[in-house]
Amino acid sequence: MGDAFEFGFLGVAKDETEAVKWYRKAAEQNHAVAQHNMGCCYAWGQGVDKNYVEAVRWFRKAAGQNYAPAQRDLGVSYLEGHGVAKDYVEAVKWYRKAAEQSDAAAQTSLGYCYAGGQGVTKDEVEAVKWYRRAAEQNEAVAQYDLGNCYVKGQGLAKDYVEAVKWFRKAAEQGDTDAQTILGSCFVLGQGVAKDYEEGYKWMLLAAAQGDESAKKYATLMEAFMTREQIADGQKLARNFKASEIPAAGNDTSAAIIVQLRPESSGTGFFITEDGYLVTNEHVAGNGAQVRLVTEAGLISAKVVKMDAANDLALLKAEGKFAALPVASSRTMKMGSTVGTVGFPNIGLQGFAPKLAKGEIAALSGAQDDPKYFQISVPVQPGNSGGALVDQHGNVVGVVAAKLDAAAALTTSGALPENVNYAVKSSFLLGFLESVPDVSAKLKEPSTKDRKFEDVVKSAEEAAVLVLVY
Repeated sequence: MGDAFEFGFLGVAKDETEAVKWYRKAAEQNHAVAQHNMGCCYAWGQGVDKNYVEAVRWFRKAAGQNYAPAQRDLGVSYLEGHGVAKDYVEAVKWYRKAAEQSDAAAQTSLGYCYAGGQGVTKDEVEAVKWYRRAAEQNEAVAQYDLGNCYVKGQGLAKDYVEAVKWFRKAAEQGDTDAQTILGSCFVLGQGVAKDYEEGYKWMLLAAAQGDESAKKYATLMEAFMTREQIADGQKLARNFKASEIPAAGNDTSAAIIVQLRPESSGTGFFITEDGYLVTNEHVAGNGAQVRLVTEAGLISAKVVKMDAANDLALLKAEGKFAALPVASSRTMKMGSTVGTVGFPNIGLQGFAPKLAKGEIAALSGAQDDPKYFQISVPVQPGNSGGALVDQHGNVVGVVAAKLDAAAALTTSGALPENVNYAVKSSFLLGFLESVPDVSAKLKEPSTKDRKFEDVVKSAEEAAVLVLVY
């Protein structure tokens, strides 16, 4: 029940002034994303006169609510002296707050500060640490910077092979500097076998983006390349298509997510406060890249372990998160109240989390499969991987599937109505026991009676939208 992306037009003409009007209404109600958007509008002069002081005011409001993109942009303001006096120490402070929430751009900037000793004692090893964290989230600038560290031996041992690896990742995303230096690596045979056609290709791509040094090198290369080599290099450049894999840690507006075009989506939920989360194997199993939409922005997640037989996946993200306790499903009875918070049909219903509530309808799944509960919770595509919680706020299952409509129609002559399934938490616990570092960090199940509104709040705080690329 992953949610494939199909989006229509927003149905309105572009109007920056009107956008500012609505951002302001939300910002004045203390909505952090809108406050950050207001700051960006003032910083760039979109819909309002450019005003860095006003931009900083709005960035500060959102940053005070721990919104990572605003913390990052407040750091930029202090670094550049836009709207405030230049203060590298203050810039580092705000970069660090955002970087610790996995904002890739802030991690890159923090690495830059450590590399140059701006606002902090110069520390090339620490710079490499932050560059690597951002690079692993596909931040092209950080990948280029990390490659340069390998070339120069700054903060680590020189290694041209590793340098080429990171230059290539950045170049494939269209980073001009990375394309130029990668081209030179192919020409000189540094970290890679000499390949004039490939080197010429990268020089042409960088030159097409206005890099003057790449234009010069491409012209010089033509003097000692054959016509066939030149033609082959030009063909490679024409056929190049920049990667659309997104860098993590950026704003999570619907417009940005639509533009990046993930292949599918689902729901996940954190089970440890240091970033381990669970979703379905069928949600995350086929993705080359997985991103999570959190309050801190779009962050990267790595697949740690899969269990295809039970349709479970364990992922890991960097940061601190609200987590749910996992309880044994053996105590659940038919008729027990359960609920889930997830992200169904985001192309139609939007990106806000949605609650679905119901009961345990049966203690087994289709054809009496003991791995599943049948639930009357009305779930939709995109709910897959969400936590099924009991009245105490414990995870007792993982939302997994709907009864196949075609099969039901063939067998019974009627379409099923609200027949859905969740993997029992006892199978989840068995899966997690195979990863001792995780099972040791699980929260103790709750036995206290709670208002269902409080249970829903906890489930919402732990739930994340999972985007698969």
